[in-house]
Amino acid sequence: MTSTSTETQPWRAADLGSLVVMAWRRETPDGDIPFLLACSLGDGTNGPDAGADAVRQLLDSAGLAANGGLVDATGLQGQSAGVLLVPGAASLTMPHLNAQFVPPPKWVAAAEERAYVYLIFATRPWPEGAEPGDLETLAAFTEEEETLTSAAHVLLPVRGLRN
Repeated sequence: MTSTSTETQPWRAADLGSLVVMAWRRETPDGDIPFLLACSLGDGTNGPDAGADAVRQLLDSAGLAANGGLVDATGLQGQSAGVLLVPGAASLTMPHLNAQFVPPPKWVAAAEERAYVYLIFATRPWPEGAEPGDLETLAAFTEEEETLTSAAHVLLPVRGLRN
């Protein structure tokens, strides 16, 4: 479930369309890294190009750049973007956006252990006709240079209800 705030927005939520959030982890020698992909389905009222613009404006309003560079937001003062973990669910929160999703248990364990997740917020829409959550499409999409260089890459802090 995705919700947007009713306060004045520098972007049109209708242009964003449906937002998909997918969680996966990658094993490394230093332990598992929890990843999170957020992107539009490209089904906004004015089409995929307007959706990409809406994503850029949403990211800009949160102080995040969609330029392929990594931003470590885990220690930034006043940073309101993050991931909230609750039993059985999680929420990607940032100004003007609250996207709830159900992460796999091993992803939750990795996120709790690291206290951050690696967010890739793509300006490119999810491939048309592909089922959100399809692992082959996810791997291909997140490895495409065009996706990576036009996305915001952010280490987001993980919070629970107690912290």
